[in-house]
Amino acid sequence: MPTALDKVLYTAKAHTTGGRDGNSRTDDGRLEVKLSSPGTPGQGTNPEQLFAAGYAACFIGAIKAVAGKMKVTVPQDTAIDSEVDLGPTSLGYGIAVRLNISLPGMERAAAQQLVDAAHQVCPYSNATRNNIDVKINLV
Repeated sequence: MPTALDKVLYTAKAHTTGGRDGNSRTDDGRLEVKLSSPGTPGQGTNPEQLFAAGYAACFIGAIKAVAGKMKVTVPQDTAIDSEVDLGPTSLGYGIAVRLNISLPGMERAAAQQLVDAAHQVCPYSNATRNNIDVKINLV
């Protein structure tokens, strides 16, 4: 059963035409992208790249949120190299995700505790949990 929102804090709105070989823009004009299918010579990005960037950005936000509660300082040069795979499944097509997280200078056990806590609160993690394969790697 889906988890209902207690309160809507923000609603992102985008208008997309043409599918994977089209265009997408947000209602506020802050994002406008040309889309192209993965592996084609097209000029645009693709939904998997957008998902990879969005998940990584969201996860770093979750790291910062839980770090404050844990009284831990997040390294300035925290980074995530995200990978989103696209492939066939028994139901059609699906994705799988790897987040390779770098928290330079943090003691490994503390960094792992921070990443584990962030994975519990990150909206992307919660949306994908038990739906797709997500691997969280502390590098």
